[in-house]
Amino acid sequence: MASEHMVKRFDDELILLNRTLSEMGGLVEIQLAQALTAVRDRDTEVAEQAIADDARIDAHDAAIQEQTVKLLALRQPMAIDLRVVLSSIKIAAALERIADYAKNTAKRSIVLTQATAPSAAVNGIDRLGRLVRTALKDVLDAFAQGDVAKARAVWERDEEIDQVYTGLFRELLTYMMEDPRTITACTHLLFMAKNIERAGDHVTNIAELVSFRATGHGFDEARPKGSAAMYATGATP
Repeated sequence: MASEHMVKRFDDELILLNRTLSEMGGLVEIQLAQALTAVRDRDTEVAEQAIADDARIDAHDAAIQEQTVKLLALRQPMAIDLRVVLSSIKIAAALERIADYAKNTAKRSIVLTQATAPSAAVNGIDRLGRLVRTALKDVLDAFAQGDVAKARAVWERDEEIDQVYTGLFRELLTYMMEDPRTITACTHLLFMAKNIERAGDHVTNIAELVSFRATGHGFDEARPKGSAAMYATGATP
């Protein structure tokens, strides 16, 4: 009976860990959507809400760290249970970084309301953001369902995100060269674009961790990077 009780307690603790992680993912998804809305609509109120919500996400991250440390110390999990615990720490860290990038984007959107930004460039940020937001939603669904195939599909879409980022990067540089009055606004947009692209990288990291949870390994191939041409010798950004 004691053994059955211990197993039940362990299962309950794993369920709580997954629930906390899912709640954190939902908060990050909302925060990213708010940041993108703030940029698109020049809405400082929404931006300030996205910034304020970061504290709740950090609290969930701290709770997950505490739960995982307790599980490792007291339960000494093995095999798939160990993978669940270890991947939870890494998924929480990736979500926390995505939240930071969303917060930084929201902060810059407030400054952007005081500058003149090319509408096409703002639309480009919105397009890039929607790609990352969709990927985040899909990878959270894959996590909830334990769906490795769905996680892999998200992982493969990172190349499209990189390609859109590269095109937007070049577009913003062109605006700045053609009209110096846009330099301030386009500089903020460049940082936003990089924040969103990096958030996309963390989404693909989560996809790999979903696979690790279920199979013990990520995806074997090197992840395709659509922005690789930017860093080639002699390439023009």
